[in-house]
Amino acid sequence: MNQNTKEPKVKLLTIKEAATVVEGLTEYRIRQLCLSGKLPSFKAGKKYLINENALLRFLEDISS
Repeated sequence: MNQNTKEPKVKLLTIKEAATVVEGLTEYRIRQLCLSGKLPSFKAGKKYLINENALLRFLEDISS
């Protein structure tokens, strides 16, 4: 593997962390969006994980 190659980092957020990124969205609302499939996420154990870039894209889409 080439160590000089920089791979993009993926930042995963829990529902609680995602709620701190966006003022006005509660943990409850983010959980609803995950459960409905409107916000892309996946479950790891008991926690939902959300890609930070996917969250930002979702917010851009709903604001336009």
